[in-house]
Amino acid sequence: MTLWDGSYPFYPGVNACFPFDTTRTVIVAVFLSMLVMFIIILPGIRGRGRLFWFLRLVLGLFMGAVVLTVQFTRDWETGWVQANTSYKSFSPVQVNADIGLHIGLEGVNVTLRGKPVNQINETINYNEHFPWNFGADYDRSYSEGLEKGLPSPILYVAEKFSTQSPCAVHRQYRIAGHYASLTLWLAFCTWLISILLFSMSILLYGGHMLLLTAALIIFSLLFFFTARNIPKCPIQFGPVSLRTDYGESFWLTLATGLLCLLLGLGIIILNSTQPEKLKLIFSLDKSGKEEVWDKSCLPAEPSCSAQDVLMVPLGELCQVTATQL
Repeated sequence: MTLWDGSYPFYPGVNACFPFDTTRTVIVAVFLSMLVMFIIILPGIRGRGRLFWFLRLVLGLFMGAVVLTVQFTRDWETGWVQANTSYKSFSPVQVNADIGLHIGLEGVNVTLRGKPVNQINETINYNEHFPWNFGADYDRSYSEGLEKGLPSPILYVAEKFSTQSPCAVHRQYRIAGHYASLTLWLAFCTWLISILLFSMSILLYGGHMLLLTAALIIFSLLFFFTARNIPKCPIQFGPVSLRTDYGESFWLTLATGLLCLLLGLGIIILNSTQPEKLKLIFSLDKSGKEEVWDKSCLPAEPSCSAQDVLMVPLGELCQVTATQL
């Protein structure tokens, strides 16, 4: 296990709870570094264009960071339950623990956290990941968990999503996760193209690319929605059951998709109705400065003494008389 496998590598044993997701941390650190770098050059922008430039920067980086980060998060669907349950198979010993289920696009995380953490002379704090992405074998990961002797609640929950389970939800979640991930990668590409178009001052096509980004994000949510709303087997722990609902990543992705939709529609509408205001927002309206320069140096103005002299060839100097209008 290394730092780049998506897990915290410095743990004492197989039952350690990973304190953070390194993939998400790297992505957030990269985008924050870009934000700090652009903020440093912010004082070099004059006038009210500074505010518009800063808003465009923050919104653009936020949308890109969200679309890229939710690919690797494991909380598209989450659920928790507190129960008294058996700790090991074929053992009457029971523990009081919080059991959590976290479903992402690439697999399932099952969490077991004792209340208190130290019970029956053990530290009960587990967070196990069972992947189903390309190149991963979910059933093999489940078999390895059996060989390691993971606690019964973790194996019980993970078994519900195996290919051999009568619940038959593995195929739906796996396919939905693949298609949702693919559309999000396409959305990230269209976001990059929109940023490039805006930097080239091609505002209308940049707005169209934002609309396409929003459509792809919404399609990814629809793909996951189809798997989320299939009938599921109950995950029962005595008198209580583990129920799941949409997690933070799902709602954050939805908010980002709606933001892209509103911004894309706003840019297209402004380009059709009030293009001057759109140019002002993107700091492209330089006509005001040009008009001031032209009006200050018109030939009719007596203050422009430079217009009193005409530049002519020396051979025709005797034939030209400069008169003031």
